Amino acid sequence: MSSAPSRSNADPVDQALAAAVAAVTARIVAVGASNPAVVIDGRSGAGKSSLARRLVSAWPGRGRVQLVALDDVYPGWDGLAEGVHYARETILLPHARGLLGVWQRWDWEAGTRAEAYAVDPSLPLVVEGAGILTPEVARLVDVSVWVEAPTPSRRHRALSRDGDTYRPHWQRWALQEDAHIEEHSPAERADVRVRIP
Repeated sequence: MSSAPSRSNADPVDQALAAAVAAVTARIVAVGASNPAVVIDGRSGAGKSSLARRLVSAWPGRGRVQLVALDDVYPGWDGLAEGVHYARETILLPHARGLLGVWQRWDWEAGTRAEAYAVDPSLPLVVEGAGILTPEVARLVDVSVWVEAPTPSRRHRALSRDGDTYRPHWQRWALQEDAHIEEHSPAERADVRVRIP
């Protein structure tokens, strides 16, 4: 008898993430660039961060891949749109132009920008976060991804991860996601769409 787990017992989230990594990786390979820029959008708890980490680990090339999570960029709980604008101007636009980008982490406790990080235009770049796939950003990147998941699953994952810190702000943040989706139609704009259970 085999000691390998049966497919029926496999974690469906793990399987979906593995399939998503394969789909995004295939798209990156098709682009053929040595320093592609990838953005991963989706609502809170959809699986963006997990997908981004797995993608970086399985990157189809050699060398370092830069990963920026917009949770380190948004200027507070009302800052989805402002954070996306900041990421576009300081991270994605310089990278697309072959220039060094510099961004500062948002210190949620102090309510201000903190230490600075450089983005090397010669290296691949992955930026993940809710709201990132706008028409302006789509023109700057090589691969765009939309991650979707059922609301109960998203809420469970997000609140399990961030607990009482996030719970009072869930609806406040969701309204900003709603506005982004209404204005920018990111799912229709994405090169790759993935669904996580």
